[in-house]
Amino acid sequence: MRKILFVCLGNICRSPIAEGVARSVIAREGLPYEVDSAGTSDWHKGEHPCANSILVASRHGIDISSQRSRPVIAADRERFDIIIALDRSNRSDLQNMGFAEVYLLGEFGGYGGRDVPDPYHYPDGEGFEKVYEMIEKATEDLLKQFAK
Repeated sequence: MRKILFVCLGNICRSPIAEGVARSVIAREGLPYEVDSAGTSDWHKGEHPCANSILVASRHGIDISSQRSRPVIAADRERFDIIIALDRSNRSDLQNMGFAEVYLLGEFGGYGGRDVPDPYHYPDGEGFEKVYEMIEKATEDLLKQFAK
């Protein structure tokens, strides 16, 4: 069974959405994966995902409300065989922590390696929906690519 870890900075908005989407696709398609998410920082350790992430996931039929933020730990290098960073900064942090092969989520779904942006950086209030849509498309593609 392949084990995937999705990683963003605080593990309260983007990576919990990615984990939730992946779990949904895995259940629907019967794919052989285990997934988790974590943050490169411990700023929000033990907290639930932010309210906007819970809301946008819920609108798409995914419940991420029971997830809890956790920081990446050294044991994750051995536990997970696929490490997915949500942006280049996260990837750099992971590489500095000794993770050898780290993919960007934006390498999947036809996004040309783009970063999944922080949803709070959108000025129009639509950031969480736009980020959700990007995460969903890229995650579905990622799961298909690694299932081969």
